[in-house]
Amino acid sequence: MYKLNVTSSFSSAHHLNGYIGECKNLHGHNWKVRVQLKTKKTDEIGMAIDFKIVKEHLTSLIKKLDHVNLNDLEWFSSINPTSENIAMVIFNELKQSIENGNIFVNEVEIWESDGTSVIYNES
Repeated sequence: MYKLNVTSSFSSAHHLNGYIGECKNLHGHNWKVRVQLKTKKTDEIGMAIDFKIVKEHLTSLIKKLDHVNLNDLEWFSSINPTSENIAMVIFNELKQSIENGNIFVNEVEIWESDGTSVIYNES
């Protein structure tokens, strides 16, 4: 099994509905994202997938999350934009755009600060 990692980052604001504490107020984070793909196969030159392709898919998605209030996005119309839910959204969006029967999204890790992160996967 091969596992490939690509990282990126974005800055955005959010607030948490129903939260008791400061995070109920609008505030921002510099989020870091790590996407892990998995495959059992490589192509004829020994690549699972070109990192450039993965970066293109991730960059396209990150552009929708960058420098916005996450609460205003359709993805978060019925759920809070918590780290957990952001990781799930990125996972599901990449699953739709990049999986091809050979390459699969294995997990997405989101850091909202240097010392805190969450990992989402389907297992």
